Amino acid sequence: QVQLVESGGGLAQPGGSLRLSCAASGFIFGNYVMNWVRQAPGKGLEWVSGIYSDGLDTFYGDSAEGRFTISRDNAKNTLYLQMNSLKHEDTALYYCNAQKFVDTDLVSAWGQGTQVTVSS
Repeated sequence: QVQLVESGGGLAQPGGSLRLSCAASGFIFGNYVMNWVRQAPGKGLEWVSGIYSDGLDTFYGDSAEGRFTISRDNAKNTLYLQMNSLKHEDTALYYCNAQKFVDTDLVSAWGQGTQVTVSS
């Protein structure tokens, strides 16, 4: 059974840091592109960052560039998001997402999310 479990969210002050983790099970983690996607209160989904299966290529949305770092440990089946210099607008539910093309079909899985609240 495919499972993605996020953790590490919580309350942080502006300018602070948090490290999110996503533990994967039930599939070959190292074969999947992984993403962090967030949803702020009352808003739609926003892609935050992505990382290729081998971990060598990383990508960031404008809101994350220069402040967040995505990484993965394929031996531990775990995805990470180091978030620094947090801002109020980073407050959101953060989801872990796994994606892979099987022939022409996009296979995707989502976690339940971990809440990040940035407040003084």
